[in-house]
Parts: sequence; structure tokens; C-alpha cells
Amino acid sequence: MLIAGFPAGAWGTNCYVVAPAAGEECVIIDPGHEAAQGVEDTLAKHRLKPVAVILTHGHLDHTASVVPVCGAHGVPAWIHPRDRYMLNDPEKALGRSIGAQLLGDLTIGEPDDLKELTDGSTLALAGLELSVAHAPGHTKGSVTFRLPETTEIPSVFFSGDLLFAGSVGRTDLPGGSMDELYVSLARVCLPLDDSTVVLSGHGPQTTIGRERATNPYLAEVARGLGGDDHPSPPRRGM
Repeated sequence: MLIAGFPAGAWGTNCYVVAPAAGEECVIIDPGHEAAQGVEDTLAKHRLKPVAVILTHGHLDHTASVVPVCGAHGVPAWIHPRDRYMLNDPEKALGRSIGAQLLGDLTIGEPDDLKELTDGSTLALAGLELSVAHAPGHTKGSVTFRLPETTEIPSVFFSGDLLFAGSVGRTDLPGGSMDELYVSLARVCLPLDDSTVVLSGHGPQTTIGRERATNPYLAEVARGLGGDDHPSPPRRGM
């Protein structure tokens, strides 16, 4: 298994390129702000051929390079239908936290081939099987992707902005809800094995076991607590 990740753009959003091995087909996860060159460098370094872009949610810091990346390689993108509108109207999804000057520097819109993700489905792409889980809270259409455990590697969980090392995604933007986020943590994260590797939208990698033991938000969920009465988590990304 080959997983190459790098932080991109003004928000340090993690973009991941995933393939069974070097020299094979791959999937690109969350090519965000200023990620296009990093994607191309990663593809060239590992001799990879992309077959799809998949998106954990619609915020601009995770999607800003989807149009140029898909266009350069003639591949489709996948997004949950509840976040699809963000590709064409990112300012609506972010309130007024993104200025018109920044939006003017970016390619806004949908790629030529855009497909919709569904909860509980499995994407069979590039020789990989990625399980999709709808996980609202950060946005209404947030999803996670998980690769199954093999004899060589533990399960890998691409959490987007649902779960970070030591924290969780912000919920103060349009469509955010702490109550929904806590439900998603309980439904999607808590059942995972402690050995599951977590690759999130921002920050370093971690494991479910580490977060179960040290993440105050996940600990509250495990105790049956949390919700809209809990203070919003620190802001990380959009």
C-alpha cells in the first residue's frame, strides 16, 4: 500500500494520494487550496495514474484544486450530494469568512464528471476498496473513507474534518452542528479498532486507540455526553 500525503495551501489541508503500490493507479483525496502542484509532484515521484478524486466534504480548503486536477487527468470526482452546492457557491458555505479577493484567485465550479457518494457504499477504485460513511457535523455532507485491514497494514481511516489528533472539526460555519458531529463520532469512529490509523484533514496522523484515550471530545462521546451545549472546538481549517 502506498499513501502519500502533504499539507497544502493557506489552511495546511492534508491531501492524500492512495495506491496499491508505486507505478499503479491511484485515488486522490481532498485536493484543496494550492494542492495541484503537490499532486503532480506526487504522481511523478511514484509513477502513479489517477482514476478519481474523492472529497470528504465541500469546503474550499479541501476542494479548491478539484477542477484543475480532474481536468488535467480526465477523471471524475466524488462528493456527497449535501455538499455539492459548495463547489459552485463556496462563499455561501463559509458565510463571510472568505473574502472576494481570495475567491477571485480560485477556479470555482464542478469538474466535468461529478458523482455523488452514498452512506454505506464501497468505492472500488484503483484496486482499492474504500468504505464510505456519511458523517455530518462539520458540514451536512461530510463523509469519511476507510481502507480495510490487511495482513500488511492496519485499517486506514480518512476522517476529513470529523476527527483530528486531539480535537474535532469546527461547527461554527453554515451547516455545522456539534450535536450532529457527536452523533457521527459515536456512529462512525467509536466502533473502529484501536489499531486503526487516522489520517485527518489537518494535522498529524494518529490512531483510534490514541484518540479514545486522549481526545476529550471522543471521550465525552464514549461516556454518552456532548452536543450543542458543548463549547465549539478550536478552529482548524474551514
